[in-house]
Amino acid sequence: MLEQAGIDFWEVHSIVFVICMLMFPRVTMLITEICFAPWFGGLAWLGWVFAPRLTVAIFASIFYFNTNPVLCVFTWLWAVTGEGTEKAVCSKCGENNC
Repeated sequence: MLEQAGIDFWEVHSIVFVICMLMFPRVTMLITEICFAPWFGGLAWLGWVFAPRLTVAIFASIFYFNTNPVLCVFTWLWAVTGEGTEKAVCSKCGENNC
């Protein structure tokens, strides 16, 4: 359905995209999906709001696992550690009224 088994990540994206995704996942996803992916569905929007890194990891696995499995593994590591860190900092800041 959505699988694009023969497309390599680096054929479609540049290092600038990767850096932007690492630094600003929500903004990068918003711009990319509005401009280039009209099929971005309701579940993906919920992922964008609540867990953007996990949404990126899921999309990376769907589209690029066949051609770039190492990239997908790093994406999942980034997603899991980033989401946990973000939630911990937000809860700590909320307790201290930062």
